[in-house]
Amino acid sequence: MNLLLFASNEIKSDGTVCLQGRRSTHILKVLGCNTGDIIRAGMINGPAGIGEILAIRGKGKNAEVVLRFAATDNQPEPPAVDLILGLVRPIMLKRVLAQVTSLGVGRIFLINGTKVEKSFFNASLLKDGNYRSYLVQGLEQAKDTRLPQVAIHKRFKPFIEDFIPTISGDYQRMLVAHPDGSADLKQALGSNFKGRTLFAVGPEGGWIDFEVEKFVEHSFVPVSLGRRILRTDTAVVALLAQLMLLQGE
Repeated sequence: MNLLLFASNEIKSDGTVCLQGRRSTHILKVLGCNTGDIIRAGMINGPAGIGEILAIRGKGKNAEVVLRFAATDNQPEPPAVDLILGLVRPIMLKRVLAQVTSLGVGRIFLINGTKVEKSFFNASLLKDGNYRSYLVQGLEQAKDTRLPQVAIHKRFKPFIEDFIPTISGDYQRMLVAHPDGSADLKQALGSNFKGRTLFAVGPEGGWIDFEVEKFVEHSFVPVSLGRRILRTDTAVVALLAQLMLLQGE
């Protein structure tokens, strides 16, 4: 946890924030903080800054840390990359959400596909925003405060045929990962590495030919990471890392 995060509704009328559970344990056990110490803190979807520890109440798992937050930095700009992800099993999705948030994505579209297990959409992880904690973990690691937006689309064709045209104008380029892609990432970007990018990465079984064809029909360029077939969680990280390197971030 490189940045302690809290929600705006956790700020009390006197300007203090009371932290319990995982966050207070980290402050007391991992950081070894005491009253009067200063820690890095930030408001989710708000500014980053510092938190002064005003009081420590209780002990062990029931300990509560009271701090006063002072903003020192403006909220960062939204990441220039959004991600379309063929829905994967929940245990992998937890890792992917934390990892891609750490690397920096603005929006995450979880979509259906022929090789997506339909029961995944009924997972408790996707209900009532239960995935939010994994996004927060990614922000804590990266010292960021801007939470990615997550949207769930249960039908592939309406997503690609109806929804994609409504957002395609937001992007300089749209790419779909596929082992048989005709270009690598550097070739697909050409000489212009700037602007917004929309990446589509398939589920654990990959995209079928029909799905790749539909992406191409809607101006996506197929890109390959080479001859090795990667797991979805590995491919997402590899693609985002390559893009960051090429864009000089």
